[in-house]
Amino acid sequence: MSDTRPGPINPAKAGPWGAVGDPAPSRVRTPERRSVDDDNPGQNPVWALVSTALLAGLLWWLMGWVYAVAGIVGLLVHEYGHVLAMNRLGMGPARIYIIPFLGGAAKGARGAASEWIGVLVSLAGPAFGLVAAIPFFAVWAVTGDPVWLQGAWFVALINLLNLAPAPPLDGSKALGPVLARIHPLLEKAALLGVGVLIVLWGLDRGAYILALFLALGVFSHLRRGAWRPDTAPLSWPQAGASLGLFVATGAACAAVGLTAMALYTGEGLSAALTTSGRFLGLAS
Repeated sequence: MSDTRPGPINPAKAGPWGAVGDPAPSRVRTPERRSVDDDNPGQNPVWALVSTALLAGLLWWLMGWVYAVAGIVGLLVHEYGHVLAMNRLGMGPARIYIIPFLGGAAKGARGAASEWIGVLVSLAGPAFGLVAAIPFFAVWAVTGDPVWLQGAWFVALINLLNLAPAPPLDGSKALGPVLARIHPLLEKAALLGVGVLIVLWGLDRGAYILALFLALGVFSHLRRGAWRPDTAPLSWPQAGASLGLFVATGAACAAVGLTAMALYTGEGLSAALTTSGRFLGLAS
């Protein structure tokens, strides 16, 4: 921070102009330099704790304690993946913000310099978020209690659902630019179509808060005049790489989740698929 206070006055040069022929030093104030931290100060610690407690309480009430623990741990690791990518790719310093009853978000002090960077940042959350499943597998291996496998499965589910190409989920920022590279209308149709399906799924499953949250996201995109950010668009090679990374991340999330469920049921992949589908309302 620049020091803008004027220096001491020389008694021999008293008066507004100083001695004749020896003008006083300039008193021009140097503008203060503003730190980028001022633009992204982070969430108030007290409010962050309250928001985390509210989210954990909701998960505990709806699903049970292991889902509450897995949800909070998975959320923080997921968002920290975004933070690491933002800081690495010139968007930092990044901060994590907890949203009561809904989840979290990572915010950088600067926007992404290109759509390619935006894709990498978006996929960093679900990819790194799978690390949160490791402690649950480890505790299950030590205790033999299958309840911990439910936690590992839920961590994988959180990251997999975030890949859905519906605003404001990560998938809309990771897959949207690829679709727009093919044709802008394809992105609009995919984002809105999947968004509507997720909203209907949320209503059918009784997840009204989630459905409302996603509906607001879709509505905000409908009102936006520009669908693409004002940054360098993906090149065709980058679009191909983005699609490959998107598919690989989704496959990794599905593999971790199905492994946890297969171990939980003890009946193999088929039972894991059926049980997971039943939980999501996709199978009877």
